[in-house]
Amino acid sequence: MSKIVLCILSISLLLFFIPGIAISAQTMPGWAVLVVDVQTCFVEGGGLAVAGANAQYVKKVNRDTKWLSKKGYLILGSRDYHPPDHISFASNHPGYEPYDVIDLGGGRLQVLWPDHCVQTTGDSRALVDNNLFFELIKKGQDPLWDSYSAFKDDGGAETELEAILNAQEVNNLIVYGIATDYCVKFSVLDALANGHRVIVVENLSRGVATDTTATAIEEMRIAGAEFVANVKAAHKKAKELD
Repeated sequence: MSKIVLCILSISLLLFFIPGIAISAQTMPGWAVLVVDVQTCFVEGGGLAVAGANAQYVKKVNRDTKWLSKKGYLILGSRDYHPPDHISFASNHPGYEPYDVIDLGGGRLQVLWPDHCVQTTGDSRALVDNNLFFELIKKGQDPLWDSYSAFKDDGGAETELEAILNAQEVNNLIVYGIATDYCVKFSVLDALANGHRVIVVENLSRGVATDTTATAIEEMRIAGAEFVANVKAAHKKAKELD
C-alpha cells in the first residue's frame, strides 16, 4: 500500500513541475475564457495575417491565458479549420479577387478571402498552449458555409460550444482573439443572444481593418458586451459581478 501511495505522490509532483500541464483548479465557477482563432493563418506570415498579430502578440496571449487559467477559469478556444474547396476562398471563384464581395444567391453575400486555415496545409494550427484548453472548437469545416462565430456557421449548424457551456454551467465569458471585426464579433453577439454575459479584452484582440473594427466594437457594446483593457481588469470585473 505504501508503494502505491508513494507512486501516486510521485506522479502528482511530476505533473506539478512539468511546464505547460494545465492543472489549475476551476475556482471561478460560472466563468470561462474563449480564445478566438489565434492561429498560424491569422498572424504575421500567415495566409490571412491580421495587423498587429505578431510574435509579441502571440506571446502575450499565451502568457495572459495561462494567468487566467491559474486564476481558475475554464479555458476554451476556437479554430478555423477549412477544407481546400471552402466557399469563402477567392481561389475557388474564378474571376474574383480576395476581399471582393459576391452574391451567392438569394441575397446571401459572401466576403472572399485569401486561402487560410486550410486543413491540409498546416496553417490552421492553434498557437496557444494546447494544454490550457478544456476544449478547442473547430469551425468552418463545411465547404458550403462560412463560420465566423464559434457557436454556429452561417447556415445555422451549431458547434459543440453552447453544449459545453451548458454542461459546465457557464453563464459568463471573457473573450479575445482574432479578428475583432469578424470572428470575435460574431462569437460575442451569439454568446449574448444565448443569454451569456460577455467581457471583451481589448489588448488581446486584433482587427482586420480600423473602420470595421470600430463598427464591430460599437455593435458589441450596443448588444450588451463590456470592454476592458486587459485580463487583470477582466478578472476584477468578473469578481465584482460574482
